[in-house]
Amino acid sequence: MSGPFTFMQSGVTGNHALTAFPPVLVENKLTPAVFLDKDGSLIEDVPYNVDPAHLRFTSGAVEGVRMLAEAGFPIVLVTNQPGLTTGRFTRAQFAVLQKALTDKLEAESGVALAGVYVCPHAPDPSGLAPCLCRKPAPGLLRQAAMAHRYDLSRSWMIGDILDDIEAGRRAGCRTILLDVGNETIWRISPLRMPHYRCASLFEAAKVIVAEAATDGAIHGAPVFPAEPA
Repeated sequence: MSGPFTFMQSGVTGNHALTAFPPVLVENKLTPAVFLDKDGSLIEDVPYNVDPAHLRFTSGAVEGVRMLAEAGFPIVLVTNQPGLTTGRFTRAQFAVLQKALTDKLEAESGVALAGVYVCPHAPDPSGLAPCLCRKPAPGLLRQAAMAHRYDLSRSWMIGDILDDIEAGRRAGCRTILLDVGNETIWRISPLRMPHYRCASLFEAAKVIVAEAATDGAIHGAPVFPAEPA
């Protein structure tokens, strides 16, 4: 089974086998990052889309990304793309979409993504985890942290479903659920409880910047119930 692969600004960098991850040590020279889900969080969710013409940022996404970058956070996209395995689209087609997305984001926000980490694996019909990289597994976040020396304990994961939250929690990050109606199952466990719930990426950015201003490394951030009101 192949591991995840990484799309960077220059294109595909190749396959990376994922087996086991050593602990990421917290050191002063490690930097915090913001890990961001793609579909439904940064851009509107159009299932299996690889047509750049259909790219639309979610409400507040451009402003939120700009605010985070101005606060000094590298922003890393972490995304499940099972269409690569099921034949819905090719890596070349996804690379075209990724370049269009990063170009559009940079043009509208002035921000260049630090990287795009992709899990190509489809869910296992048996319900077992198909790999170490498909969210809710934390593999994509850990891979990025090792490559860029990110401090996961001071980093954040933002996503629109609880699988994103679980991935962030399992990686040791603080988490924000974009409460925009995309989570429909609400399978609750301690690992799937977001530290915060926000209505947009811009609101999430405000939370992160405020936490950073008051020593955001503190893990005692409020945990709001994840059930629908």
